[in-house]
Amino acid sequence: MPGPSVKAVTDASTVTVETPESGVTQITMSRPERLNAISPELISDLQDALEDVERDRSQRAVVLTGAGRGFCSGADLKAGGDQGFAEPPDRSRLGAIYDMQLDLANLMLKIYELRVPVIAAVNGPAVGGGFAIALHCDVRVAAESARFGSVFIKVGLSSLDVGNSYLLPRIVGAGRARELMLTGRIFDAAEADRIGLVSKVVPDSQVVEAALEVARQIAANNEYGVWMTKLGANATLDAPSLRHAMELENRTQVLGTFTGNMTEASEAFREGREPRWNPL
Repeated sequence: MPGPSVKAVTDASTVTVETPESGVTQITMSRPERLNAISPELISDLQDALEDVERDRSQRAVVLTGAGRGFCSGADLKAGGDQGFAEPPDRSRLGAIYDMQLDLANLMLKIYELRVPVIAAVNGPAVGGGFAIALHCDVRVAAESARFGSVFIKVGLSSLDVGNSYLLPRIVGAGRARELMLTGRIFDAAEADRIGLVSKVVPDSQVVEAALEVARQIAANNEYGVWMTKLGANATLDAPSLRHAMELENRTQVLGTFTGNMTEASEAFREGREPRWNPL
């Protein structure tokens, strides 16, 4: 297994970034006094942390979690709702609110389209925008204390927010997603497991380690294969037919033979050892 990292822990105002072992980055949202509620600073700091991972080709997976008792409680309602947006001097209030909405949407896309997989270690509440963050991750591991909810509709808006209406039906099915979106009800980790939203539920003290174990399993695979699987899975989710999906798969597999990793896997199997994957 990868050994301990030599990279130091770094802190921004609202996130902590560390590399607990080689090839795996752990990003912790760190506004524990507000259950890691979303703020402009949190959006910016998460974007910066993810962009650093994107640039560092040695990183093979990300674990995303929250400090303290929660994963992310969504919008910071103590900021005053829509009255928390002051009239900016250089544009309209509508423009300022729309800019923040776009910033949040772009953060979700950054998670979803990141070169490496992102595993959510969901501790405590993951509601509203926090629920959306979890949905955009590739894998979700839940603590027993985890609570989920598409609660946008409960704060005077709709449940159509930052990818929620696109991803939730594809993960849990259209009918179940509509019930969750229309009611805005909070549901627990056991139900999340039952409907296929999360891959496993573990005791609270084990949730980060369980997510790290998923990251290790991913990082042990060849870089090309993981990269193409993530990109391809996103692309084929919208494929208009089986034929379209297969055409993408065909080209991906043929390109993969030029990495040399298929030959290496065969030799490693014959020699009874772990493969030594060729880098991209």
